[in-house]
Amino acid sequence: MNFIVRQIALKSDGSEIIRSESHDAAKIFIGRNSENAIHLPDLAVNPVHAALTLNDDGKVNVQSVSDLKFDLNGRSVSNGIIDPARGGELRFGGHVIAVGKDADAGGIVCTVRRVEALSDSAEEKDQAEIYSLTGKLPSKRLSAWGFVILVLAACLAWPIYTWATYRGVEERPDKFHADTMWSSGKLSLAHQSLKNDCQACHVDAFVSMRDNACLTCHTEDAHEHAPTDRQLVSRGELKGFAKFRRNVAITFNKPPGRCVECHTEHEGAGAMQPTAQQFCAECHDGMDTRLTDTELLNAADFGDSHPQFRPAVMTKPGGENPPTRRISLDDNPTEDNGLKFPHDLHLSKTGGVAQMGRRLAGKYGFGAALECKDCHTPDSDNVRFQPVDMEKNCSMCHSLAFDEIGGTFRQLPHGKPDLVRADLRAYFRSTRPNRPINLGSRGNSNNPRRRPGDVNAARTASDYARAVRFRPTRAAQAIRAVFSRGGACYDCHGVIQPASRGGLNYGIMPVSQTDRYMHKGWFSHKAHNDESCESCHAATASNAATDLLLPGIATCRECHGGEASSNDVPSSCAMCHDYHADEGAPWLIRNEDKPKTISAPDSKAAPRRQLGKVARRQGGAK
Repeated sequence: MNFIVRQIALKSDGSEIIRSESHDAAKIFIGRNSENAIHLPDLAVNPVHAALTLNDDGKVNVQSVSDLKFDLNGRSVSNGIIDPARGGELRFGGHVIAVGKDADAGGIVCTVRRVEALSDSAEEKDQAEIYSLTGKLPSKRLSAWGFVILVLAACLAWPIYTWATYRGVEERPDKFHADTMWSSGKLSLAHQSLKNDCQACHVDAFVSMRDNACLTCHTEDAHEHAPTDRQLVSRGELKGFAKFRRNVAITFNKPPGRCVECHTEHEGAGAMQPTAQQFCAECHDGMDTRLTDTELLNAADFGDSHPQFRPAVMTKPGGENPPTRRISLDDNPTEDNGLKFPHDLHLSKTGGVAQMGRRLAGKYGFGAALECKDCHTPDSDNVRFQPVDMEKNCSMCHSLAFDEIGGTFRQLPHGKPDLVRADLRAYFRSTRPNRPINLGSRGNSNNPRRRPGDVNAARTASDYARAVRFRPTRAAQAIRAVFSRGGACYDCHGVIQPASRGGLNYGIMPVSQTDRYMHKGWFSHKAHNDESCESCHAATASNAATDLLLPGIATCRECHGGEASSNDVPSSCAMCHDYHADEGAPWLIRNEDKPKTISAPDSKAAPRRQLGKVARRQGGAK
């Protein structure tokens, strides 16, 4: 058997609140201390005033353990006996304790109730009220209403007045403005210039941001990602609470697809955070089941749910804008760019190219063998590479010199077949037609074509003095030699044969260098400077210029995982893809982004596009 203490308190409407607590003990104490089983917060009660002890006969012995007495059934006593079967009543200060027996609960029930308000005497007044300013302060109700009025005045009326006062002012004075209290944080770096011009974005009071406020500045770089109707279809039908939220937003003039749903401001003074992957996956995960006419493949996470890369491969070289077709790397596509160039031969560490590189190392800084960087020069941003140029990157080894006059070497014009024929005809019409040229077939033992650079060009000049036996007297023979197997043009370029048999109107197949294959994404070599070229591009094993030396998605996944990856580099959709299909988007082919056609020695690459907003947003990691 145990004691059950029931504390009864009254609500403001007169209803009772009963709190019960069981004590499995034969003895409990009554007093002002909170450690007592029966706690009576009354200064008229000692910290430990009395004890209730359960006797063997089932009766309760009440004994004072202090100098103060208590009332038992209306009599002031120091001790007494209560029969729970008959019940009894104890009084300590302003509290009454009814002691009885509860057959259902199976214990001694002590019901505590405050029966009168405390007097103002120090003996009976609540300690918290005596030693505090409670009695001197306004009531709780009055204080609450006062604070409400103060908050409304300081945080609502004052900011509204400030906003109305400075409405239409483009630049506020540099001081505190009350309406800044409504701001949830600092503006991002992209909008720091607007920190003192709130009305630039918040046009109307108590009206949420509108897209037209954003488009005031972003007139050219915030076009739709796709037609609105197709975007809504690709998202699918909203259900449940999501549908309810959208309907509520529309009701309060917040249509779906507003700029601020993705571009959240006042989140800190740093760079604006990229859009979460879930925003993209909401449409692109299973898109083909909703947009049945789309050519886009489903994508949800780069680590485990992303299609193989599909670069835009040229189907025919040449021209200002060569035709392209997107082909999956799983299909092992090739690309005819109009050149004959074996990477493995030029990157070999033991062949003749390596030996030639060592001989030219003093002038051009080559190493023990050629490396990728010897021919591929990064652009000014170190993001992509400049087109390979004959004069800058090839002529040190592949010389077009054919004559020497006063220490100056005459060279055939690169990329201009008409001028090549004209120069050779002019050469053989000169007053010294028997001088040898150095551009014939390597198969001709009388005139072996010597190749690389000024070294061999100088050796060729010294051979003039020895009167080489081969002295062609006809320009036609020289022209045919240049455009035939082993000739200066034939070794690197595809030659177009003359229309008529025996003719000399040779042509060169156009050359195009594609510097952007991934038009739907963005990639920066600058972010991968710590990696070697060979770790991604298998150039050392390529023996044909038609090989498309692009890494597949498996190569990228060696380092990059999905957005939530913990072992790899976390890579969300925004790392490689942007949302707005505008003029600054990385996947659009502008004039300077079109594949280059290198046809003349004095041709210059078009200006390179600066890093787009995606690269800026990701710190150049695109």
